[in-house]
Amino acid sequence: MSRFRRGGMTGDPRAGFRDQKDKESAVPQGLIKAARKSGQLNLSGRGLSEVPVSVWRINVDTPEEAHSNVQFDASDRWWEQTDLLKLFLSSNKLQSLPDDLMLLPALVVLDVHDNLLSELPGAIGELVNLQKLNISHNKLKFLPPELVQLQNLKSLLVQQNQLEKIPEALGQLAVLEELDLSNNCLQNISGCIGGLTHLSRLNLSNNKLKALPAEISSLKSLRQLDCTSNLLEDVPASLAGMDSLEQLYLKQNKLTFLPELPNCKLLKELHVGNNQINTLGPQHLSHLSCLSILDLRDNKLKSLPDEIALLKGLERLDLTNNDLGSLPSSLANLQNLKSLQLEGNPLRGIRRDLLSKGTQELLKYLRGRLPVPDPKSEKGEAPAVTGMTLPSDALVNTHAIATLKTLDYSDKQAPAIPDTVFNAVGSSLITIVNFSKNQLMEVPARNNFLASLPDELEALTRLQSVILSFNRFKTFPDVLYRIPTLETILISTNQIGSIDPLQLIKLPKLSTLDLRNNDLLQIPPTLGNCESLRSLNLEGNPFRNPRAAILAKGTAAVLEYLRSRLPN
Repeated sequence: MSRFRRGGMTGDPRAGFRDQKDKESAVPQGLIKAARKSGQLNLSGRGLSEVPVSVWRINVDTPEEAHSNVQFDASDRWWEQTDLLKLFLSSNKLQSLPDDLMLLPALVVLDVHDNLLSELPGAIGELVNLQKLNISHNKLKFLPPELVQLQNLKSLLVQQNQLEKIPEALGQLAVLEELDLSNNCLQNISGCIGGLTHLSRLNLSNNKLKALPAEISSLKSLRQLDCTSNLLEDVPASLAGMDSLEQLYLKQNKLTFLPELPNCKLLKELHVGNNQINTLGPQHLSHLSCLSILDLRDNKLKSLPDEIALLKGLERLDLTNNDLGSLPSSLANLQNLKSLQLEGNPLRGIRRDLLSKGTQELLKYLRGRLPVPDPKSEKGEAPAVTGMTLPSDALVNTHAIATLKTLDYSDKQAPAIPDTVFNAVGSSLITIVNFSKNQLMEVPARNNFLASLPDELEALTRLQSVILSFNRFKTFPDVLYRIPTLETILISTNQIGSIDPLQLIKLPKLSTLDLRNNDLLQIPPTLGNCESLRSLNLEGNPFRNPRAAILAKGTAAVLEYLRSRLPN
């Protein structure tokens, strides 16, 4: 028996050579050869635990083909190779990078994200031409001070690591434009960050930050700041000086008030949801004329100021899960508002069915609450009604209400009937209503005792919405079947016993039909053929089918169920 085996050596004495050969074989020579021409090498997702030496020495060693006695055509001139400029090593199993890294001084991009790196070698400072470094999704607990030597670095991505602090030297990366430190363990940010004067995007989200340094105001080029999911109770007043800021994310912190941002006149998005903000004042809104998105969801707001109307460019306003009991009518002046989210607020005076109809319907309602200016008033203000006011000059003719039982608000060219008109009625009995020569798109919503509608309603050729809830209809009004422009019919809480689906199908634009809380004993299967319906509400009726479990699945499921019951 060999003395080596007796001594305990059981492995192959050539194993070391074989391991190196295996590492080299993990990178096909064709890739290396192509990289010499293109200046780019992608070894991502190859299960590498180490990078073959030939990769680090690609610009140093003479290629194997140079030793072969062969003829070269124009495309195989190895001596005209390009320095490696881009190296991608992401999604491997690398635990470290060797000092041989310095043999690639021409690198512009180095991507080693999604590995097992616990530290970076100081040799990384030799990559003086590096412009983008992606070391995210590793196990780094600190960054080497040699990073300061990367004076051409524009993008540094370090998210999803285990950093507890950043080196002071980081603030000397003079041309850095993008810095992502999200999803680490940072408890504070050094004031050195104020030196990054070219930074346009800074992501500090998902850390443990309790404060931001005042020096952050020096980032005059910053357009996006993300501090989501930290422990911030306040933001420095100096934040207001960041006049290039376009997007500010402060969601999921512990803020109790909205920061005042008088100089952030380019701000387009402000996200402060999931905080403890309880006050919103004019001073918070007056300078944000460019704002298009305001996210205030999951706070403790009890009211909105009328100055919300100053946000003329606002397109999305999220007020979900606050303590709002009312809304300012001035919201209706936000002409660009496309999405208004109000779920989870104890709103009074606004019916739930109105909230469910969407932003535009709600804005129409609020528009109807706006004071209507008197066209005869030079200042556009409605004159006060006094004992000397002539009936023809008042907003509402109270004499006609009292003596003729007539409510007349005609010839106003108004898009909606203001609340003041209805309030003037008081407890008076009204038998005639005249809203002619206006620009009404819907019948005003009021709780009444209507049992029928006049056929003349058919003449409203632009009518889109009709709200007849909380009345005394025993049959579905036939005239509604003859108004093809209708998109919304809300007729819940009446006594309707049946509907005619064949007639409803003739309403090609009908998308919302609310028949809740009526006396429907059956739902005709033919209703399933009303393909334009997007919202069908049938709860609270005495029919047995469809069952509650199907209704709970929503409109599409109900229509599908009804179609399944049609005879073949």
